[in-house]
Amino acid sequence: MKILMISLGCDKNLVDTENMLGMLSQDGHTFTDDEQEAEAVIVNTCCFIGDAKEESIHTILEMAQLKEDGKCRILLVAGCLAQRYRQEILKEIPEVDGLLGTASYDRIREVLKQADKRQREHLETWEKPVCMEKLDRLPEPEAGRILTTGGHYAFLKIAEGCDKHCTYCIIPSLRGSYRSVPMEHLVAEAEQLAKNGVKELILVAQETTRYGLDLYGKKALPELLHRLAKISGIYWIRIQYCYPEEITDELIETIKKEEKICHYLDIPIQHASDDILRRMGRRTDQAKIRQIVEKLRREIPDIALRTTLISGFPGETSEDHEELLAFVDEMEFERLGVFAYSAEEDTPAAGFADQIPEELKAERREEVMELQQEIAFEKSEAMVGRILDVMIEGKVADEPAYVARTYMDAPGVDGYLFVNSGELFMSGDFVRVRVTGAAEYDLIGEVYDEFAK
Repeated sequence: MKILMISLGCDKNLVDTENMLGMLSQDGHTFTDDEQEAEAVIVNTCCFIGDAKEESIHTILEMAQLKEDGKCRILLVAGCLAQRYRQEILKEIPEVDGLLGTASYDRIREVLKQADKRQREHLETWEKPVCMEKLDRLPEPEAGRILTTGGHYAFLKIAEGCDKHCTYCIIPSLRGSYRSVPMEHLVAEAEQLAKNGVKELILVAQETTRYGLDLYGKKALPELLHRLAKISGIYWIRIQYCYPEEITDELIETIKKEEKICHYLDIPIQHASDDILRRMGRRTDQAKIRQIVEKLRREIPDIALRTTLISGFPGETSEDHEELLAFVDEMEFERLGVFAYSAEEDTPAAGFADQIPEELKAERREEVMELQQEIAFEKSEAMVGRILDVMIEGKVADEPAYVARTYMDAPGVDGYLFVNSGELFMSGDFVRVRVTGAAEYDLIGEVYDEFAK
């Protein structure tokens, strides 16, 4: 069949999607981006917060309409929304022909075949295929991934699930407890990715810092990083989703010593008020966050720190909000994102009595973002004159310029550096540039040395 695959939500979900593409290709299926040409549509969904849930539902309904208007015969739904709302989807959206839970994406070939047989033979009495494996397993893809990132960088999902149980978060009930992927599997996958042209590995999980505790009885992320750094063809290794309280001296030393590891760390802190952090179920406080930020910057002076915050959490007072603003102003994170709190059913925080009005949540979020914008602009201006190695992402249409990323920029969430050059570069090339200007969140540069790596 000709299949349209739609991946929603986070990069961890994208890895699942790429694994499904790889397995489906083994059965001879082809893929299309044209909705009107698709004979089957698979939507890998997200429902982490309200906006993500709405996007997933809207996409499913839009694709259901294709069964009336296009060539589409089969519609499958996978991922978090399928895991969480199995019965509701089957009841309310009859166009859906099958479901796959978060721990079941490796059963995609079987579910698609069953849905096809049911549709072709008009087996209305045969139940629609639904695969909801227990959340204590790790899916085992039967084929290599088909990358959707352009091929020069790839996400490497090192673990599944989470044990933290923050009061606002639904992930443990959607993805299960923390399960590390065995190190030998990750190294083999990374070696294959490198052979296929990948130059940047981006390590992801719900929390990367606890990698290995369940398998090896210790935090094994430093060891994994050392092994990945030995792989020929890999030039950058980027680490995301590090909980601040889990960052060890060994991890910091590994980042310092291994040249391939980007001096970039994503440390979601969510808030700065100790009272709000306690209500969130976080396992740290402002003093400890300050301590780890100061240590990271002392040990790795050029490190770029990204964090995420939640505004308008239940019970957040104006004093809590002001404390957060003061903290952001003082810490001057290089990269920062803010989400307005989303009350998710079946989470403790959704039942808290002191919910914040939506308008006030949005107002507080905007205040934090305006402050961070000022900080980001100042930091961008301070980069002028620096010489950096950048990865080419693509060419600017109709202009002698390229879009690139620095070590400080993760794809999809951070900024870009625009390289003015009439030379010929390809996506994935490394170029050494001199920063000549700054434009809001992005930088502008010129070629300093044609090939840095």
